[in-house]
Amino acid sequence: MDKKPLKRHQALQPLSRDHHQGLLLCWKIRTGFGKGVEPNRIKSYADWFFENHLIPHFKMEEQHIFSLLEDDNALKRKALDDHKALILLFSKTDEVAKTLSDIEKQLDDHIRFEERVLFPEIQKIATEEQFKTIEAMHHEKPFVDNVADSFWT
Repeated sequence: MDKKPLKRHQALQPLSRDHHQGLLLCWKIRTGFGKGVEPNRIKSYADWFFENHLIPHFKMEEQHIFSLLEDDNALKRKALDDHKALILLFSKTDEVAKTLSDIEKQLDDHIRFEERVLFPEIQKIATEEQFKTIEAMHHEKPFVDNVADSFWT
């Protein structure tokens, strides 16, 4: 029996769109490697993306999404651990190519976990009032990319 995907609640849709941009970062890293782009160029873009998009996204999730789950919830713990691991990876300055490869893999895995496992669980337990709070807290802005060095094109 096929299980239809759960339609994403409108309060979580902006976060899913953020996730799409994160998956594009992963694609850009892979494309940069495939084109033989110097790793420091890719790292420069990844650092910009981290500061301007991932950090605010992580804060939003931790304050307003993960908080809907009990502290001892295994999914919440995994999501928080993923965030910590990604923050550590982005802060590394040595072994740039390996670090970028690790970022690409871990970020891709983390986004897919949130989309396929965590968000469906949130949708099962959150009340309409909680979703309204999420909508009020997350003011989606159009994604503006840094194309100063479009190494992926």
